[in-house]
Amino acid sequence: MKSKKSGGALLGAAFLMATSAIGPGFLTQTATFTGTNKTSFGFVILASIILAVIAQMNIWRVLCVSGLRGQDVANKVIPGLGYLVAFMVALGGLAFNIGNVGGGALGFETLLGIPQTIGCILAGVIAIAVFLVKNAKSAMDTLTKVLGAVMIIVILVIIFMVKPPVVDAVKNTFVPETGVKPLIPAIITLLGGTVGGYITFAGAHRLIDAGITGEENLKEINKSSIMGMLIATLVRVFLFLAVLGVVVKLGAGEALDPGNPAADAFRLGAGQIGYRIAGLVLLCAAITSIIGAAYTSVSFLKTFHHSIADNENYVIIGFIAVSTIIMVLIGKPALLLVLAGALNGLILPITLGICLIASQNKKIMGENYKHPTILLVLGIIVVLISAYLGITTFMSQMSTLFV
Repeated sequence: MKSKKSGGALLGAAFLMATSAIGPGFLTQTATFTGTNKTSFGFVILASIILAVIAQMNIWRVLCVSGLRGQDVANKVIPGLGYLVAFMVALGGLAFNIGNVGGGALGFETLLGIPQTIGCILAGVIAIAVFLVKNAKSAMDTLTKVLGAVMIIVILVIIFMVKPPVVDAVKNTFVPETGVKPLIPAIITLLGGTVGGYITFAGAHRLIDAGITGEENLKEINKSSIMGMLIATLVRVFLFLAVLGVVVKLGAGEALDPGNPAADAFRLGAGQIGYRIAGLVLLCAAITSIIGAAYTSVSFLKTFHHSIADNENYVIIGFIAVSTIIMVLIGKPALLLVLAGALNGLILPITLGICLIASQNKKIMGENYKHPTILLVLGIIVVLISAYLGITTFMSQMSTLFV
């Protein structure tokens, strides 16, 4: 029975990480960049996934072997640093969760024609309901797995309908016809969307809550980490192919609707049925992201006071309720989203850097643990790349606020 529960937690952690990444922004980014770069977007997916896997495996290993959450590792490295990390992650999680609630409203509107205000409330209520049941974490695991599977299946249906140029896509994945330089902004955007902010911690914190920690569980930890990346990659590739099948057939001067490019691609590819399917995908993506963002953000806040850990489910419910109320009352909190987006670009190099330092500290990792040298070296490279681009992005976004 114990191994069955552990297996459920391992798969649940993988799906939680993957579906946290697969939010409304994920769908919009993929559709937009596919429309711009066409078959060359395959290279963007490949490059961002390689960088994301390096970050993910480093962070999951350190957190799960040590049994410490991200903010606690940071506090061990530099006392007090964990509070800053927790604040940044929670702020980003709240802002993006507001967007996730909005994505749920758009999903309900596209799928069933429900007005967006009511859709916001429905999306929030569904996510809250998960944390009202007796075994909330098990319910969370089940729902993210089911909705994740639904997304994969319905996107596959669209692929068969639009018949994308798969051979050209594979060729350009390794040798992009546009060259590499024009694709760099898309690579960085996808990296942040796949393992930025709270996302990379979602699965690792779920494993810690399930008690799957220590060097003796390293094989299972790695398996769950890689599985999460594979699920996110699978959805990204399928969505890329579905949109690609549409954009390669667009005439000169034609483009996807920038307001909702994924739904527009599905509509052009499969008519009203495709449009409704896009609504279902958007709704599944939004609900799972609301759950993942709220759960992970609150797991960071546990450090501030023991009462948060003692009343975790109620704090998560409050987090979702606040996100929903802000979305209903304000609509699109542009300033908060811009600030959070800028902070999000800085979180990955900080948290990954902290984990790499911790990996060499025997007081944190244990006397016998040896972090793979190849992971350490590649991790340092990802820190440098993401730090440079994160700072550049932060400065450019901040400058737009005060123009």
